[in-house]
Amino acid sequence: MLEGVVIRGIAGFYYVKAEDLNEYECKARGIFRKEKISPVVGDRVIFELTDNKHGIITEIKQRKNFLIRPNVANVDQAIVVFSSKNPSPNLNLLDRLLITIEHNNIEAILCMNKSDLDEEGLYNKIQLIYSKAGYKIINTCGVNNIGIDEINKNLTGKISVFAGPSGVGKSTIFNQLQDKIKMETGDVSLKANRGKHTTRHAELVEIKSGTYLVDTPGFSSIDLKYIKPEELQFDFKEFKPYIGMCKFNSCLHLKEIGCKVKEKVNDGTISKERYESYTDILKEIKDLRRGYYGD
Repeated sequence: MLEGVVIRGIAGFYYVKAEDLNEYECKARGIFRKEKISPVVGDRVIFELTDNKHGIITEIKQRKNFLIRPNVANVDQAIVVFSSKNPSPNLNLLDRLLITIEHNNIEAILCMNKSDLDEEGLYNKIQLIYSKAGYKIINTCGVNNIGIDEINKNLTGKISVFAGPSGVGKSTIFNQLQDKIKMETGDVSLKANRGKHTTRHAELVEIKSGTYLVDTPGFSSIDLKYIKPEELQFDFKEFKPYIGMCKFNSCLHLKEIGCKVKEKVNDGTISKERYESYTDILKEIKDLRRGYYGD
């Protein structure tokens, strides 16, 4: 028996990078179909060899997280890329992506790309908001190789996935991080002002020993109706130190008396922009669940 990580899956075949550093083409045991589960990229698996290049997966190790889109498991870190221009940063979308990431217990690093186009000083404004929330923010310019070394320092020994809207330069940064990978990079369409999707299926790319990037066609934010109103506060990481310190245990940090979170907003510890994002998304969750569940 060998253990390894699934680096890609195509048409029922799973390619596993084993601890012996070799790659094996594997099929999954039929029992997985009966149990309605199947291996996905990022899974740690046990497999037995059928010859020196092929094997059968007999066990899928317990996952620490699982993303629906992309279908990938055991992600350690998300590199959330947005750009200073073309397209301009959408902080509402950024917060939704961060909710998805936090909900799956994944660490996040923010990357503001296209620094050469930042004529309005947006990086400093956004850094002020998100550094208060506890996020590391890296200013990059993928085409000029600025900030790439800083990203690379944070990847070692982890499985990292890229997230962010189309056209922000994720593929360019990916290419800079691993110059052996020649991904087609879509030009930004002037008409739509959005990039073309250039990646077609999720797979793990090993950029150095034990360090993987998830090459994926998309990363979707979570469907908010599956989050309970009382759960949302845990997906805003700057709220966490103060949860349980409010006067009422059921506090949602809106108009309740003795709210510790609102106190921290008022004294500037928590940014007003992030708090307003929380209240807007909380209202949306309540409306969605009322229509979907009748809550």
